[in-house]
Amino acid sequence: MTYEVIKKNFDKKLWNEKMVAVAVRKGVITAEQYKQITGKDYTAL
Repeated sequence: MTYEVIKKNFDKKLWNEKMVAVAVRKGVITAEQYKQITGKDYTAL
């Protein structure tokens, strides 16, 4: 999984914000990339 694939899936509404957040927690993307994809700041739960 890459940033590009995650962004494409989010844009196509195949992924939601929670799924993108899981990618941040797993270290696949950064919190900054989360913001680029969703338009919102990442906050760890």
